[in-house]
Amino acid sequence: MRLHGYYRSSTSYRLRIALELKGLEYEYVPVNLLTAEQKGEAFTSRNPFGSVPLLEADGKDRVQSMAQIEWLDEAYPDKPLLPSDIEDRYVARELAYAIATELHAPLNLPVLKYLANEYGKSQDEIAVWYRHCLARTLDPLEARLAQLGTGDFLFDTPGFFEVCLLPQVYNARRFEYDFSDKPHIERIEAACLALPEFQRAHPDAQPDNPENQ
Repeated sequence: MRLHGYYRSSTSYRLRIALELKGLEYEYVPVNLLTAEQKGEAFTSRNPFGSVPLLEADGKDRVQSMAQIEWLDEAYPDKPLLPSDIEDRYVARELAYAIATELHAPLNLPVLKYLANEYGKSQDEIAVWYRHCLARTLDPLEARLAQLGTGDFLFDTPGFFEVCLLPQVYNARRFEYDFSDKPHIERIEAACLALPEFQRAHPDAQPDNPENQ
């Protein structure tokens, strides 16, 4: 497998976590989003969405992170990311898709650039807007975790939900989001970051992180 991604892309981070948790070997191929490499013809000829991650697997190019993660779980059933119980699978999807559908689209790099370039918003103004959007989903997410009585993970081991949560929390911290009123999210974050799979997947460990070059 070859994973084409960007070290700080939350969707690329999702795939790295998923691959690590499932124990699948892969080659990491950096794609520079800051220079819009993903919009070039060489990339869009393979992925018309012009987005990362792109996963080369079983002779095919696969795109869109949530579809990729579910495909990985079906194609490689060992170390499943989704629980066996149908109701538990529903809960994992409920929380993961709250992050993927409500937060990723409005908070990704093209939108932030558009706010700056087309509307003249300063970085401080964008950060305020970013944190506002985060709260609209993370507040009810924290409340849902409290209802469920979660421990270190949503279930016994990290899986589909944590794959989506950790990258979003990482980005939120870059924008100085205050997690002091979200003990469930912070507890899950800490438990995940203590595991080697999450450490290997972390943006700080990637070869295209400028601090590693």
